[in-house]
Formats: sequence, structure tokens, C-alpha cells
Amino acid sequence: MNSLGINKPKKETKVVVAMSGGVDSSVVAALMKQEGYDVTGITLKLYDDTKQSKEGRQCCAGQDILDAKRVSENINIEHKILFYQKKFKTEVIDSFIDSYAAGETPIPCVQCNQTVKFRDLFKYAKELKADALITGHYVSRVHTNGHANMYRAKDQNRDQSYFLFSTTQEQLDYLRFPLGEIEKSETRTIAEKLNLNVAAKPDSQDICFVPNGDYASVIKKFRPESFKSGKIIDIEGNQLGEHEGIINYTIGQRKGIKIASNNPLYVINIDADKNTIIVGNKECLEVKKISLRDLNILGSKKEFIKPINIKVRSTGRLLKAKINISETLADVEILDKETGISPGQACVFYSKDNVGDKVLGGGWIHKTFNRNLSTELTS
Repeated sequence: MNSLGINKPKKETKVVVAMSGGVDSSVVAALMKQEGYDVTGITLKLYDDTKQSKEGRQCCAGQDILDAKRVSENINIEHKILFYQKKFKTEVIDSFIDSYAAGETPIPCVQCNQTVKFRDLFKYAKELKADALITGHYVSRVHTNGHANMYRAKDQNRDQSYFLFSTTQEQLDYLRFPLGEIEKSETRTIAEKLNLNVAAKPDSQDICFVPNGDYASVIKKFRPESFKSGKIIDIEGNQLGEHEGIINYTIGQRKGIKIASNNPLYVINIDADKNTIIVGNKECLEVKKISLRDLNILGSKKEFIKPINIKVRSTGRLLKAKINISETLADVEILDKETGISPGQACVFYSKDNVGDKVLGGGWIHKTFNRNLSTELTS
């Protein structure tokens, strides 16, 4: 059994490394080559980046493809580029726009992992007869009882398990995550020792198809009607002002409401059907229950009998919750205090065991139920 858990000599083990052009995936490719595996690097061309800002720090852009190619040449591995712009537009960009237009706060990075990166790249790697698909994500993979489990990464400041909740068991069995057990600083050190041209390259920060974080410009290009003005009301239905398009607002937002008030006002709900923004005080943001759709469950449903931990935003803390699962839907009762949860985000399930925080899957937040309101504002 080799270091990847595959019963083959390393030189006969073919692996595909998803190379974004960043330091993490470049280090993974170099380590696999150094260990003696038969490595093919694949970079995805996902969108038209001709108008990308030079200051933006995104992945899968033109410069990133060049960086991945240079790394591949440097470590002497085969490198392929897959042109997935049409798939990405349909599966990720259109979904992002639809979600914002519906008053949600989407996470396109999860959609990208769920579709073009894992589903389509998974299929392509299989067609190449690769034994494993390897990525530079910071998550841990532990193989027990005949199948793989996903855990939060050792470097919890870099943990990316939230973005991978939709990974299927079949995909997880095929995937490998070599960086799950090391710190980000160690990855940088390895890149420097290997003289990789991306060793000092900054990490991607923005959504790749949204230059400089200006998502409104992307939506305006494809869905200009989302900028239609409408009412801003309080929880009792009184009009307090007007907005210039619901896409300019997210749940929990305080700045930019432009309404004079003795107490700070926050966006507590967005009614896309009525083109209305509802505002209230901070206490109105506290959520007691959420409903999920499109569940992906990893492991046994028996693990949901007792309360488990959840995350409702990528940078959020772990929260105690009770989960009631019904097919692809779930109701989640949040036992800890949490505010500003938005439809369109993900709710990811975790169970603590002797290894760490195991990912049990998750789902998309469809509805939220506020703790301190007498009537529900979500639809």
C-alpha cells in the first residue's frame, strides 16, 4: 500500500492534480512528483478574465493558468488545460445571479466544487484512468471501515471543509487532500525549498468571476431588473424609505441602509417577490431555526440522533444544533445564539470523535426563523 492508500507501486499509480495556479495546488503537484507518482496536472479555464483587475486576487484566471503551466514545466509533469467556460457560466454564474435576485446570499465556491471541479473533473480524471484526484484543499481525509471520512483540517484557520460539504462518498473515496495535516506556513516553506515560482504568490481572495468584489456589476450585466427600486419597511410593515435594488442588500447588513433612526437598523429579511427590504434592531436577527434543502449526507443517519455541531457561514464558529432529516430536507434547531443567518448560505454538519471534527455533510439554507419575532418574515 503506497502513501495514498492505493495498492500499487508509486511509479505505477497515476494521479491527477487539480492545479489552480496557486501555491497550495502547486505544492501538492510537486510533492506527488517528488514521491515518485505518475502525475498529470489539470487547470480549468472557467471564465473570460479579459477585464480582470490587476489588483484582484482570484483563482482560475489567465495568469493563474500560466503559473500552473510554469510549475508543471519546472517539476516536469504533464499539464492539461480544460476549457469549461460554458459549464461554469451555466452551473455557477447563472446560479449565483439567480440566488441574489431571489434575495439570498449565495456561495459560488461551493457550487463550483460541487459541479465543474469535483463532478466534471472527477469524470475526466476517471476517463484518464487515474487512480486518484488530488487537490490543495485544507481538509483531512481519514480512511476507516472501508471508506473515507472528511475532517476539518489541522490548520483550522485555513480549514475548507465548509466549502466541500456537498462532496459525495464516491468522490471522497477517490479524492486525496495532502495538505490536510500541515499548516499553511509549512506549505509556503515547502514551495520556497522547491523553488516554485508561486512560493510568494498571494492567496486568492475574491470570487473569481467578480473583479474587486463588485458583484453588483456582474448582476447588473445579466439581470438589470434586479436594480428596480422598492420599499424599505420595518417589521410592522411601516415604510421607512426606499432602496435601489434588493441585490445591494444582504441579511445582517447595517451600513448603506440610509435611514435615520435612534437605534441601529439591520436588514433582517429580503422579500424578493415584493421587492421589499425589511429592517429591524439587532435582536431581530437572532435565528432559532433554519430549514435546509438539497442535503448531502456523509456517514450514517444514526449520528444525527443526538445534537451535533453545525457551521452556518464559512468563517463562523461551531454551533450546537438538533437536526431532523427528511429525505433531502432538514429542519435545524439552533441551540446556541446566532444572528444574521441568510438563505443561500450552507449549513454544514460536524460530529466530534477521537480523530477530530468529522464532516457529516450539510445542505443549503432555504428558510430562517427568527427567535424574537412574533411572525415569520421568510417565505
